[in-house]
Amino acid sequence: MIADVKDIQLNLHQTLIMPYKNIEIRQDGPVLILTINRPAQLNALNKETISELSSAFTEAEKNESVRVLILTGSGDKAFGAGADVKEFAHFAKEQGRELSAEGHRILFNKVESLGKPVIAAINGYALGGGLELAMACHIRIAADTAKLGLPEVTLGVIPGYGGTQRLPMLVGKGRALELILSGGMIDANEAFRIGLVNSVVAPTELLNVCTELALRVSKNSPSAISAAIKAVNAFSNYSKDGFEEEINAFASCFETGDFIEGTKAFFEKRKPQFAG
Repeated sequence: MIADVKDIQLNLHQTLIMPYKNIEIRQDGPVLILTINRPAQLNALNKETISELSSAFTEAEKNESVRVLILTGSGDKAFGAGADVKEFAHFAKEQGRELSAEGHRILFNKVESLGKPVIAAINGYALGGGLELAMACHIRIAADTAKLGLPEVTLGVIPGYGGTQRLPMLVGKGRALELILSGGMIDANEAFRIGLVNSVVAPTELLNVCTELALRVSKNSPSAISAAIKAVNAFSNYSKDGFEEEINAFASCFETGDFIEGTKAFFEKRKPQFAG
C-alpha cells in the first residue's frame, strides 16, 4: 500500500547531484529538483545555462527513478530574469535566427515534449526567456511575490523562445498581445486570474506545494502520463490532428505493463504499484 503524501515526504532519500556550473540538481525520491543557480545575474539564461539544462533534462528522462521534475531558480528574487543580453547585443540576423532555433531545439521544445511532467516553481521574477521556460513546463505554480512578463519589445526584439506561441495558448490572443506589446509585468495574482499560472502560494510554501503535487503525480502510471502529455501537446500543434493523436496515445497504453497493473489493482481493490 502506498503511503500518503506526508508519509512519503518524511521518508524521502535526498541526494544532491552537482555536475554543473550554473544549475543545481537534487533528487528527493521520485522527484528531481532542478535549480537555476545564477543568483547574481537573477538566474538569467545564458547559452551555457541553457546547454546545462538541456543535458539535465535529457539525463532525467533516461533515469527511471525520476518520475516528476520541479524547475525553479536559486534565491528568492528570480525564477529567471530573461536571457543574458550581453551574449546577443551585437548579433546580426542570421546569428539571431541560430540563437532562437537552437534554444527551441535543445531546451524549450524539449521541456514541453518531455515524457515526464515538469512543474515550474516560480519563486520571483520570470521575465523574457525565464517566463518562456516556465511556459514550456507542464504546470506552473507561483509565489505570491512573483512578477511575470515578456519585456523583449523594450529592447527592439520579440520573444524568441516560444513566447509568442505559448502565451496565447495559455491566456488567449488578446491578453497575450497586451503583455507582449506593452512589455510590462504582471503580479502572480493577475497571472493566476488570466490562466498563466495554475496557483499562487506563499513563498515559504512554494517548494512544499510543488513537491506534494509532484508526489501525487508520481504515484500514477508513468507510461500513461507520458501518453497524456503527448496527446495534450498535440492540441497546440496545428500540423497534427489532436483527436487522432489522442486515439493513438490511448491505444498505446493497452500495450504497457502499467495498464495491466492498473486494471489488476482496480479489480483487487488495492493501490497500483506502477513500474513505468
